[in-house]
Formats: sequence, C-alpha cells, structure tokens
Amino acid sequence: MPFDDERSRLKDILAKKSLLTDGDFTLASGVKSSEYVDGKLTTCFAPAMPLIGRVFLRKLRELGWHPQAVGGLTVGADPIAFAIARESVEMLPAINSFIVRKTPKEHGRHKFIEGIENPRGCKVVIIDDVCTKGGSTGQAIEKAQAAEMQILGIICLVDREQGATEYLKEKFGYTLQHIFTLAELREHVRHSVPVAVEA
Repeated sequence: MPFDDERSRLKDILAKKSLLTDGDFTLASGVKSSEYVDGKLTTCFAPAMPLIGRVFLRKLRELGWHPQAVGGLTVGADPIAFAIARESVEMLPAINSFIVRKTPKEHGRHKFIEGIENPRGCKVVIIDDVCTKGGSTGQAIEKAQAAEMQILGIICLVDREQGATEYLKEKFGYTLQHIFTLAELREHVRHSVPVAVEA
C-alpha cells in the first residue's frame, strides 16, 4: 500500500476509534477537556498495528534518524514501539524496541529500561502515543538520559498542540515530531467519510 494511503487509513482508524468528543475528560496532564484521544484503542487494534509501524518508520527515514531502538514510557508507547520493531523486519534495517518503566523493577536488576541489555550509547528515538503537556515523554527522556542512551529525537502519534512542543524544547532541547495533530483529526472527521473499521 502506498505511504499516503497507509497514513490516510491510519487517520481513519484514529478518528473513528480513538477520538472521543462531547465528554468531560481529565487528561494525564490534569487539564480538563471535552475531547479525549484514547490512543490505545488504535495502537492495540490489530489492523492498525502494521500501519503504525510503517508510518513511523517512514517518518524516521524522512527525518534522517537511524535508531538502534525505539521506545517510551509504559504503557502508551509500548504497542507503537512493538509495531515499529515488527515492521522494521520487513522494511530493514531492523530496529529493536524497549520499555521505560515509571518505577524501577522491585526485584532482579531494578531497571528502568527494559528490553536492551546495554543501553549506554544506544541510539534511540523516544516515542509516545498522545502528547498534551509532554510530561510522559519528558519522563521517558529523563530515564533514557540517566541510562546514557543517545537520543536522536522524539515522535508522538498525536500531538494535541497544548504545550508539549514548547516544554520539551525548553527543558530537554528536543523538537517534538508528530504523525498527526488533534486539529488534523478534527478536520478529518468534519470533512471526510471514514473508511469502515472492523470491530
């Protein structure tokens, strides 16, 4: 499937399954909103997984980033990282995935970073599903930096454009990249008829 078709198909799925409107939601940042993007309804949806992997891989190539691994704060980043790793086997070169724990494992090696034996010096891209203020992404960056990973950049699936870009740039020096914005999903809902999405 051509890239534009894959991206369009993924946008259809996100708009139908993940964009919730006319509600009273409290976001992870604590902000109140009438709109909520439940990214995991898409990232854990089987037909969306290969699309996510391929769209992110093409975004990495567009940016000229060549990571050895991708990952972010559990649990939002996990299915995206796994999808990218899986599709990279087909598109090459293969890219591994990793998980950033919110708290260290209470037994064994007490690690924050899971899935990479020797994270020091590993070239990585930090990913997230939905960014509002950038707090979750910031936590992942801090843990990756503490593990002495080499961070090439950061990408989220949906940027709500409510401060994450500014926060992450000011605090960490990274420019947040995205696949979609919330405004783009809103526009898609208003002006197009989504492709049917299987239950």
